[in-house]
Amino acid sequence: MRNRRDRTRAVLAVVAAAVLGAAGCDASGGDAAGARDESGTAAKAKPSPTPVWDRSPSSVAAVGDSITRGFDACTVLSDCPEVSWATGTEASVDSLAVRLLGETGAAERGWNYAVTGARMADLPAQISQAAARKPQLVTVMVGANDACRASTAAMTSVADFRADFEDSLRTLRRALPKTQVYVASVPNLKRLWSQGRTNPMGKAVWKLGICPSMLADADSLDSAATARRDTVQGRVEAYNKVLEQVCATDERCRFDGGAVYDYRFGTDQLSHWDWFHPSKDGQAQLAAIAYRRITAREPVT
Repeated sequence: MRNRRDRTRAVLAVVAAAVLGAAGCDASGGDAAGARDESGTAAKAKPSPTPVWDRSPSSVAAVGDSITRGFDACTVLSDCPEVSWATGTEASVDSLAVRLLGETGAAERGWNYAVTGARMADLPAQISQAAARKPQLVTVMVGANDACRASTAAMTSVADFRADFEDSLRTLRRALPKTQVYVASVPNLKRLWSQGRTNPMGKAVWKLGICPSMLADADSLDSAATARRDTVQGRVEAYNKVLEQVCATDERCRFDGGAVYDYRFGTDQLSHWDWFHPSKDGQAQLAAIAYRRITAREPVT
């Protein structure tokens, strides 16, 4: 009996030691040799996934229309790319490229391929030019000229707008699979009319043929003029929906969430040459919007 009790005590002592040993391992963070899998092999720590979106790209190429060219921001009827919201170098604007790359970097690694008067149909060719530079980020702002036509009937159809934007992204992806794309929404043209119509000079300039589908007969508030403006506005909203939907199919594309369209600009943000294009202050506001979207940890939804 005594031998049996001695053996029992010995077994209990071994079990207690094992339990205490296990508890000690847990308290100190586990096996000193590292965690092991079921086969007893040391398990390797899983690396953190690399974010798809780089919030600090090292080069920027801009495509689009007269807004990105800084048209009428410096002198009448002239491009002024040095104040462009996307790639300009003038200090007062603090462009997207300057914010991301610094002044020297913006001058060396910021390229502007936008063209005054361009529409969405012109974007694939601009994208091809930009791709030759191998930029890490491409900015897109286009669509106002698709809505600003001689009449509402002449506006670009939503289907064509979508097809040309999809073609643009395919063109980019064939050349640069990992380049990021920032897409700005089309500005609110009806708000532009409501702000500019308070200025006699602005209305006089508009009569020269600036965005007639929206701005013709600026003082008219009859049913026909109201219906025309509402039609243009509806088309702009449809364009923005296309930009959002197509961009969402590409993991390296960010839409601005309608930030440019929603921005409540006033006359200080409009060129005092034509009361249509952004002034230097307006360009600075566009740069700030883009920078916030591009450097955000998560895309706007």
